[in-house]
Amino acid sequence: MKFLKKLSIAAAAAASATALAAPTFPKSEAEDADKIMSKEYWAIWNPDVQKKIDENIEKNRKADAVINLGEPAAGGDVKVEQIKHDFIFGAHIFNFNQLGTPERNKKYRDLYGSLFNSATVALYWKKLEMQPNRPRFAEEYWDTEEWWNGCENPKSQPHWRRPAPDPVVKFLNEKGVRVHGHPLVWGNQTWHYPEWIFPLMTKGEKEAYNNLPKDGRYGLDKKSLQKISQEEADRLFGGIGQKIADLYEKRVAEIAERYAGKIDSFDVVNESATDFAAGVMVPGSKVTRSRYGIMQGDYAFHAFNIAQKRLPENTLFNINDYKTDKDYVAQIKDLQKRGARIDIAGMQMHLFNPKESANIAAGKKIQTPDKIFGSMDTVAKTGLPIHMSEITVTAPGTSKRDWDVQAVIAQNLYRAWFSHPNAMGITWWNVVDDCGAPGEPSYSGIFTRDMQPKSAFYALDNLINKEWKTNLTVKPDADGKISFRGFRGTYKISWKDKYGRDRQMLYHLK
Repeated sequence: MKFLKKLSIAAAAAASATALAAPTFPKSEAEDADKIMSKEYWAIWNPDVQKKIDENIEKNRKADAVINLGEPAAGGDVKVEQIKHDFIFGAHIFNFNQLGTPERNKKYRDLYGSLFNSATVALYWKKLEMQPNRPRFAEEYWDTEEWWNGCENPKSQPHWRRPAPDPVVKFLNEKGVRVHGHPLVWGNQTWHYPEWIFPLMTKGEKEAYNNLPKDGRYGLDKKSLQKISQEEADRLFGGIGQKIADLYEKRVAEIAERYAGKIDSFDVVNESATDFAAGVMVPGSKVTRSRYGIMQGDYAFHAFNIAQKRLPENTLFNINDYKTDKDYVAQIKDLQKRGARIDIAGMQMHLFNPKESANIAAGKKIQTPDKIFGSMDTVAKTGLPIHMSEITVTAPGTSKRDWDVQAVIAQNLYRAWFSHPNAMGITWWNVVDDCGAPGEPSYSGIFTRDMQPKSAFYALDNLINKEWKTNLTVKPDADGKISFRGFRGTYKISWKDKYGRDRQMLYHLK
């Protein structure tokens, strides 16, 4: 089965499953799609699946518009041009001005507002407040493009992937790009907790802490705190638990004061469902016996309380997790029942292992339509909109075929997520190769390290900026009324009035 340089999914719909979902990235010549993905893969992503996805996209992502222009249009033609999506197509912006040359940095910045209409800004406590009472909100010299362009080994720097938020938020606000803050509260001591917190323990707390089993990842064995009773944990560590709670409230208050009206949404609490499932989120407790280590008591509920108290009412509150099962649903419902305002449920999906992508291409049932829709349907039981909040699709390697495999997987996953009725957004994680966190794959970007576009970029750009944007010409009726069906978002409507003058209006299709 062949597919050509500018293959359109819509034009190929009647051909075959292989042609239907083939990515629309440039090619030097026609290529055999079966050499990219196996027949077993296309048997999973078959014509019936693709047809159902298309039907659900039409049903769930589009709406009917009727607009009265107030006058007949001269010549009878009205141009309808979608200029913004309501649906969120995002990426994190952790490498702002850190890529080594002005050309690379400009290409990176230009993605926000063209491909991506939303950006996740790094607010990880560990690097935002390296020293107590000295948060790195403002840009310092070592945050500047000049400094990073002269840095010989950027990945060795403590603030790699952690730019100062002020210039990033300012840049996004000026471009009209939605800003998402990540995260406010997270128990992970490796990536989130400042190193100066645990020295705040009393001598007795340190002695009790040091007597607990340790491992190399979280500082404590994941279940060591759960081997003691809640009463014992509160007795031994209640003091540091309260200090952590106070520090979190101070942190959120400072972020709220600085970014009120500038950051649209936050991951209020990150990756807490595992602790909820373990039964350690005990209301009224002084300490959560977390898998991460010591946390303030009932920290997820505490996080939403802080957010509701400190942040503006129009700020959207997300909960975010990789554990997107019945326990996550139960946690969300429990928090809501107790008064927590949760606006959006985040779902992560990381294909970190390059072998996973190779196995998917070979037809292994790793991320199938049934699994995708099953997990989304589970989280949809909360009634909340769903943000596919952290997406990683790793290429199996660095060859052109490996890039194409990544593109096909990404395109089919995006189509599936986009079609779900509860979906409100999709956020790609590492945009550039070799720019992930330590231990994350080197080939998960849609650009190479020197900002050359890969096949996955062209596949996503085709979906976001071509297939899923409504642009057409319509004829009004005698009274100047037009109607059309299009993707939800903001439109520019252009026509000539009866005097031949150019007229325009903006219209929001909900």
